[in-house]
Amino acid sequence: MTDYIPVAIIGGGQAGLSASYYLTQQGIEHLVFEKSTAMHVWRERRWDNFCLVTPNWQCQLPGHHYAGSDPDGFMRKDEILEYLAGFKEKLNAPLRENVAVSRVSLRDDGAFDVSTSDGNFIAGQVIAASGGYTVPVIPRFAERLPAGITQLHSEQYRNPESLPPGEILVIGAGQSGAQIAEDLHLAKRKVHLAIGNAPRCARFYRGKDVVTWLAEMQYYELPVERHPLREGVRDNTNHYVTGRDGGRDIDLRKFALEGMSLYGALEALEGTSLTFRPNLQTSLDAADRVYNGINASIDKYIADNDITAPSASVYEAVWEPTEEVTTLALENASISTIIWCIGFTPDFRWLDAPIFNGAGNPKHHRGITSQPGLYFLGLPWLHTWGSGRFSGVARDAEHVAAHIAARVPENLAVG
Repeated sequence: MTDYIPVAIIGGGQAGLSASYYLTQQGIEHLVFEKSTAMHVWRERRWDNFCLVTPNWQCQLPGHHYAGSDPDGFMRKDEILEYLAGFKEKLNAPLRENVAVSRVSLRDDGAFDVSTSDGNFIAGQVIAASGGYTVPVIPRFAERLPAGITQLHSEQYRNPESLPPGEILVIGAGQSGAQIAEDLHLAKRKVHLAIGNAPRCARFYRGKDVVTWLAEMQYYELPVERHPLREGVRDNTNHYVTGRDGGRDIDLRKFALEGMSLYGALEALEGTSLTFRPNLQTSLDAADRVYNGINASIDKYIADNDITAPSASVYEAVWEPTEEVTTLALENASISTIIWCIGFTPDFRWLDAPIFNGAGNPKHHRGITSQPGLYFLGLPWLHTWGSGRFSGVARDAEHVAAHIAARVPENLAVG
């Protein structure tokens, strides 16, 4: 006999457990399948000095808002793990840990076959909550790099002490790349950083955290369909900033003044030399324009609402590249380690349903697909900026749970 469950949730991270919270409130029987342990990514795929880049007050998981003594601070890794452990314990969700889902496929009767490492199930409805950051991105030419160079992806990096002696090349300056480069720089390691098109923002401006200003301006309430880029915003690189040591800007120009070597975007491997695009200057300038543009929008909000605040300011560059270095000969360099910080891709190969676009991304509106009974949670900009974060996943999960409840027959609900 194949067990039947009204709802299967695939993924036991904050998105999957948030869905479980609301389904439990609705009295709907369900199971959460997690291939490892609940929310393991925060423990196993973050470096030792990792901290939130959004203030603690934005930690608003359902029934488990931040209740500590530092709402305007930024939780460090151990504090994040403690917060999430409290959420898991409070929920006591019907969680099947260390159970991998290998395939979910649509049945002729409209239900779903769910194949797992612990048996097969039939699910009336399915929530895909495995997230959008699943498969580490590393270019194929990395296979041809000299064998003596240690290569890590950002998810494997832990601390400067764990790396071999020598200089370090960090590829990518999004949130992870910029913060890992800073972590190494503060440890007095020589860092080479290849940057791309990542924007940046101020940590504090005119007396408040920029996140607080943007929240007051209702930016985080903006749904994806009203964003100027529409669904294109889902492909944007996150702004780099840090919550480390109470929070501060990350200014790559300042790092360069202090000895960090900056390059444009990595382009190719030619023999034993890495080549970079001659776009370092334009990338730095573009990031600064975003920085000043966000601050200018705050200036306008302050003026329009007659708010008393410290004076406005404009960031001015503290360093300019005197030349664009476009080639780095590895045989002549002292680089011992390369850290790839160029992101992740989702992996929905286990899901067999006609809901994906030409790029392999699920088509949905606020997590609800055109296939009845199939939903997504935890993806970037699923509905708003906070959809993939502690701040917005609860609202998304509540919306999906309400939609599920409307489709669940009376005899499949419990409680």
